Amino acid sequence: MALRDFLAKQFIDVIHWTEAQEDVLAYRFPMQDMEIQNGAKLTVRESQMAGFVNEGRMLDVFQPGLYTLTTQTIPLLTNLMNWDKMFQSPFKSDVYFFSTRMKLNQRWGTATPITIRDKEFGAVRIRGYGIYSWHVADPRAFHTKVSGTRELYHVADIEGQLRNTIVSSITGAFASSGVTFLDMAANQIELGNKVAQGLQPMFAELGLALDSFVVENLSLPEELQKMLDTRVGMNMLGDMNRYTQFQVANSMPIAAANEGGGGIAGIGVGLGAGYTMAQQMTNAMHQQQQPPPPPAATPPAPAAAPAPAAGGGAGTAAGSELKFCVECGKQIARRAKFCPECGSTQ
Repeated sequence: MALRDFLAKQFIDVIHWTEAQEDVLAYRFPMQDMEIQNGAKLTVRESQMAGFVNEGRMLDVFQPGLYTLTTQTIPLLTNLMNWDKMFQSPFKSDVYFFSTRMKLNQRWGTATPITIRDKEFGAVRIRGYGIYSWHVADPRAFHTKVSGTRELYHVADIEGQLRNTIVSSITGAFASSGVTFLDMAANQIELGNKVAQGLQPMFAELGLALDSFVVENLSLPEELQKMLDTRVGMNMLGDMNRYTQFQVANSMPIAAANEGGGGIAGIGVGLGAGYTMAQQMTNAMHQQQQPPPPPAATPPAPAAAPAPAAGGGAGTAAGSELKFCVECGKQIARRAKFCPECGSTQ
């Protein structure tokens, strides 16, 4: 090696990284022959951490600050320490920078519906999506298990792994929670916190920290959502009689505006049909809610007709115009087809 080349290498005495790209997680600082000058300056900016790797092992991790790299701080092996080997050092050293900024607005979602057993609806399939954020917290573990010796490591390189891990954890959380779908949808913040607790150990194993996890939406597939909407709508109706009357009242202005003179007839038909339907539905609901009536008591024997008074042709005529109901025994007109008291057919 020429003396000029040796001196040129010694001019590289400042090591730093300005993160020219947005989504880089790990960056290997380029150095000639991977050798560091004794006394070089290492600048680690905020939102960064740096790791010094020598002989294939990460010897030290540097927090934000300015450092002077000497043999007293870390066991560096430079050209100045290997003159006997003609400046060809057999030891290689690297400096890796790691971005510790939060990676915001990372999306997650279920590609296919998740089947869970719901206490209220039985086996149902649900979908979900949301956002999460994380950052590199342990450069040593991240370098050893994830980024390795690559010159650049991007967010996209690990995004698929994290997303699939999240979906797997959500499936287990939904299945073991025992919470109904409606309660899940109403408590998405608590659900997100529970999922985050299960994910944190898995993120930490990769040298990452999960900062937030948000469940934006939980939904059913379209066909199941229609059935749920129908059920909710039936529960909201409440009094079917009042609902039908309301519908008929709303139809009156429409029927009155019809041309051809059929407006009044339409109103009459609508009112009659509406009230009949409401009465039938109301009676049906009352029959389901009320116990069956007790059997009717045996009607009393008809009392003997009083003897007509002498000369009482009028009394006889009045008695002949009355009869007794076959059901309740009340006196009714002889020509009556129905009993006005109990309504039974005569």
